[in-house]
Amino acid sequence: MERRKLFALSTAMLALVPLRPLLAQDSNKPFSNEQLDQLLAPVALYPDALLAQVLMAATYPLEVVEAARWSQTNPNLKGDAAVAAVKDKDWDVSVKSLTAFPQTLQMMNSQLDWTQKVGDAMIGQQKEVAASIQRLRAKAEAAGNLKSTPQQKVTKQTSEGASAIVIEPTNPEVVYVPYYNPAWAYGPWPYPAYPPPYYPPPPNYGQALMTGMMFGLGVAAGSAMFGGWHWGWSGGAWGNSYTTVNVNKATNISVNNFNRNHYNDGRWSFDPAHRGGVPYRTPAEQQRYGQHRPDTAQRQQFRGQLEGRGNYTTRPEGTGARGAEQRAAQDRSFENRGGAGRSDAFDGINRGGAVDRDYDRGRSSWGDRGWGGGGDRFGGGGFHGGGGRR
Repeated sequence: MERRKLFALSTAMLALVPLRPLLAQDSNKPFSNEQLDQLLAPVALYPDALLAQVLMAATYPLEVVEAARWSQTNPNLKGDAAVAAVKDKDWDVSVKSLTAFPQTLQMMNSQLDWTQKVGDAMIGQQKEVAASIQRLRAKAEAAGNLKSTPQQKVTKQTSEGASAIVIEPTNPEVVYVPYYNPAWAYGPWPYPAYPPPYYPPPPNYGQALMTGMMFGLGVAAGSAMFGGWHWGWSGGAWGNSYTTVNVNKATNISVNNFNRNHYNDGRWSFDPAHRGGVPYRTPAEQQRYGQHRPDTAQRQQFRGQLEGRGNYTTRPEGTGARGAEQRAAQDRSFENRGGAGRSDAFDGINRGGAVDRDYDRGRSSWGDRGWGGGGDRFGGGGFHGGGGRR
């Protein structure tokens, strides 16, 4: 098991996109409302069930990487057929379900920094996440950009006199994934210091739209949709809201390793058994889930193991000393950069040169996008909000 997790972590490092940190905040503090809205803007308009499953899966980023790589090697499988093909994997049921939507899974894999932060928010601030989703949906509705279409049904659900905006597929058996630019969808963005990221559709969707909402092809994924939301108003906000799990459908997705007793009353609960070695955001969560940061010697040993697996090749004989010198130089370069331009995902692990070389050659499954001449950037070019699609 530990060997498998080490291998998974090495693949995660290879897939990691070194974006600027999406958020500049002490990791010991909760995410603010502005930061949550920034994080959730790219997915808040997803159908409720798909949104719930994306947020659950984000808490298990190593398994997201494994599932994305499986999806890449099985490009002809999607929808319920893909989910049936991975039923024996030991991934969390939420991760298995996303194999039905390869492009969503690949987006999460190529934006691991974002994925980990979304997962951190779900682990520590699920009520605030729910409030952010409803806040964003209300903005999109007020801007005239959230309405029922042939692909989706937008309705209201009342709780304690307040109305939650619910998004569902028009046909429960066919799910459409929406693509939109947050800078357009929500109207004037109220937080200039926290512009929302824009993750455009993959290249086969053609030229990105400057405005409007684009839907992918419908995916026959009725059996894969086991998640949902309980929208509950409490204390002047959506504080009684949480993600739900249809345990009967989840059992059919994850035949051999789904523990229905883990989900009391059908309410989702984070399962640390699927977290692997990915660090938790706060010391309190590290203590709660029994995770201890390794000491310097352990980290050095781990980096050696990681680099030995990084490119799935064996280092030629006689290159050990030279490799150690190169790694030392790379470590010094990494430290001298002061952290600028690197991702926070899987914090505490020095990625090493093999990862950077692999990233330069292959990037992510979506390729190296130099949108607007800015590359992978926020606020001014690349993957960004506040300036329209580039």
